[in-house]
Amino acid sequence: MKRGEVILTILRVPADFALLILAGAFVYVLRVRILDAWWPVLFGPELPFDRYVGMVVVVAALFVLVYAVAGLYMMGRRMSHLEETGRVVVASSGAMMLIILVIFLRAELFHSRFLVVGYWQSAMAAVVIGRAIIRSVYRYVSVRSGFGMHRVLLIGHDDMAEVLSRAIADDPALGYRIIGHLNDPRLPDVARVVADPGVDEVVLADPDYPADRIVQLVDFCHDRHIRFSFVPNIHRTLTTHWDVDAIGRTPIVSLRRTALDGWGKVFKRLFDISASALALLILSPVFAVVAFAIKWETAGPVLVRLRRVSRSREFDMYKFRSMIENAEELKPLLIGYNERTDGPLFKMHEDPRVTKVGRLIRRWRLDELPQFINVLRGDISLVGPRPHQPDEIARYQKHHKKVLAIKAGATGLAQASGASDLPFEEEVVLDTFYIENWSLWLDLRIILKTAARMLRGSAV
Repeated sequence: MKRGEVILTILRVPADFALLILAGAFVYVLRVRILDAWWPVLFGPELPFDRYVGMVVVVAALFVLVYAVAGLYMMGRRMSHLEETGRVVVASSGAMMLIILVIFLRAELFHSRFLVVGYWQSAMAAVVIGRAIIRSVYRYVSVRSGFGMHRVLLIGHDDMAEVLSRAIADDPALGYRIIGHLNDPRLPDVARVVADPGVDEVVLADPDYPADRIVQLVDFCHDRHIRFSFVPNIHRTLTTHWDVDAIGRTPIVSLRRTALDGWGKVFKRLFDISASALALLILSPVFAVVAFAIKWETAGPVLVRLRRVSRSREFDMYKFRSMIENAEELKPLLIGYNERTDGPLFKMHEDPRVTKVGRLIRRWRLDELPQFINVLRGDISLVGPRPHQPDEIARYQKHHKKVLAIKAGATGLAQASGASDLPFEEEVVLDTFYIENWSLWLDLRIILKTAARMLRGSAV
């Protein structure tokens, strides 16, 4: 999903909330200031404006909650203006029925039938019009600047491919831009288009495309974090995670590597920010003690920056220095002592580069606490696959690259399960399971399990 679409969906929540409050204020002013000349107001002393606004805030929050249940904030799902309007009307009516039920049960809350009916009508109108304006502005910006546009590689040579091509060309506001159109390509042909000028999505509109090449194409897209979609006359889904969308009047099915998409990604990032900021605040005394011990024992910086990879992007990962200052320069001399022969990783239990303080903080995993800085910066997540070194990634086999589908993590299912002792292939299996079965509850379980291992001083 493009970042612009995520931002647009997120913005709809506060926009709807603000519009619902404005609708309430409009109805009150209309009744008290304008209609009072023909229809005297009787509830004025009982319901002053400040108390009324407080009630409207609660009602607006209820409306937004019902909108969410009605699917008005779903990510990755395009709705026509007519469908969106229908959902707003139905959801608003349902929310108003709940309000009327509360008013009926608590008669003292009833002050004016006009306020109730007027708010219902005004709320629907405000949200529908507001969403139409937001949609129009977004489409205008997308068409003019290309922001949020999906760069599409279309594959197919029959009538369906032509229908899709014409639909995209005739209406740029759909959010798609065809970068290339290949009739019956081999994987190297697709790779050339993806490399230059680059694409965000591959759409397969060829019902006769060979099944073995479909699998290759799906793997290719997943490895490069490209969205793969197809017209649903292909009888295999190839994955348990899929979305139904449409380009014009043509339905397509989009495959996803992980459930961590849309709101899941937003919630995970919000959790990362709040948890890492809180951890940095609470653990600041521990940071000070560890920094003093490191500086007291050996010369060199307190923190080290290690090149790591997260979602195929290199970044500097922060750790407390647990080795002598020139440890990386000495690593090639120790390759012959590597105890991990099952994969690209390096591990040596009695590594002579580790200092005395380093052994202590490694045992309790205190050396990894500065990774909360990386989590706060967005380099990694609290939970995810282990971030490995670029030279290790370069030796990955094809199936190992599945772990690059999402952000790496300060901890993960493999680490919490004892990754220091697990064969590398089992580590990949656990990380792949996490990617395909992500949930916030799973994140919490992994964090608690990691904390328990740290308190026991267990290697992770």
